[in-house]
Amino acid sequence: MLGLKDLSKTFTLHIRGGLTIQSFEHVSFETRAGSLLALTGPSGIGKSSLLKCIYRSYIPTSGQILYTTEKGAVDLAAASDWEILELRRSGIAYVSQFFHVMPRVSALEILMDPLLIRGIARNEAADQAKDLLARAGLGKNLWDLYPATFSGGEKQRLNILRAVIRKPRLLLLDEPTASLDRGYKERIMEMIGALKKEGTAMVGVFHDRDALLGLSDSRYDLAAGAYCPVDA
Repeated sequence: MLGLKDLSKTFTLHIRGGLTIQSFEHVSFETRAGSLLALTGPSGIGKSSLLKCIYRSYIPTSGQILYTTEKGAVDLAAASDWEILELRRSGIAYVSQFFHVMPRVSALEILMDPLLIRGIARNEAADQAKDLLARAGLGKNLWDLYPATFSGGEKQRLNILRAVIRKPRLLLLDEPTASLDRGYKERIMEMIGALKKEGTAMVGVFHDRDALLGLSDSRYDLAAGAYCPVDA
């Protein structure tokens, strides 16, 4: 589903006279449908930046990101902005460490929106959204509120649900369980595990060892530049 070939990213700080900072370099790995590859390594080594390159929030400095769509392979590193936007709409989802949505949009509407775009009837979209909200422990009292009023854990659960409800072909996860207590973490891990069983390919960053061990099928360590045992 996804293969990185010799991918590197360098940042240029123009406000510092063109100073360059190497984020990561020469990264090569692949992940298949229905499996999750975990990215590990010390803080600052470029794990989040690598996910952002795959999602194309950042443009890689060199290398390829080959994503297999239903119509064939696309190099995400070289695709046009319009192609990237279409691929995000049709099958690539990203859960970041931070939650950003349009203001004054309710939690229920945030989850319904991607379903409505796909042509699902409003009643059915609402039912699916309410079911997910309830399963994640977000009670009815929150459904019509704006997420700006939510706690950090509530925002993160909604952030994950927004990706899960789309049932993407490729899901990128950046510390999805970091701000969750054990009970809610287990619910979210179950949802992610169910997506894997349905065939979603995933790449994730986890400092949470329970999530790393419970969800990952393989592990690539950026410090070593190689695959490593998941439980090492």
